[in-house]
Amino acid sequence: MAIEPFFIAQVGRTVGLYGDLKLHLHTDFPEQFKVGHTFKSSRGELTISGINLNRGIIRFVGYESVESAKKLTNVKLYANEEETKADCHLEKNEYFWFDVIGCKVKEKEATLGVVDDIQRMLETDYLVIKTDQSLVEAGMAKEFLLPYIPRYIVKMDVKTKMVFTQDAKDILEAS
Repeated sequence: MAIEPFFIAQVGRTVGLYGDLKLHLHTDFPEQFKVGHTFKSSRGELTISGINLNRGIIRFVGYESVESAKKLTNVKLYANEEETKADCHLEKNEYFWFDVIGCKVKEKEATLGVVDDIQRMLETDYLVIKTDQSLVEAGMAKEFLLPYIPRYIVKMDVKTKMVFTQDAKDILEAS
């Protein structure tokens, strides 16, 4: 089941005389930005003709002048699951957000809920968990945030769509 393309970067203002634009990344995988790579955008498909990740600068085919590049200011770039999995390398125990969203959250035998979203605050990712209906009916919060750190996450299994936790129920009860 493929999900919709997701936001990975935004193009900023023009820089210099040759259609260069600032690039604001919203992804942990800058390696997917390469010359010749095409991204979906709010302006249609855009192909990279030049990139300097150290300076945060990008240029697109057909937009090599300041005047034409200005048309791309504030354009958002998108990728899909298939492209991301092909272009991005994960280390052991790393997961794509789209693989984690939708996972059931369990602590011992209890189902606490389902990962509904992920939010990054400073350097920590938080799982936004939509609480299991039976727990909501028992008076618990409809959703809660669980830090994605070893203190709370015991094991991830994205194949079976399960997150095994410890002490997460304490956070839910305090929410």
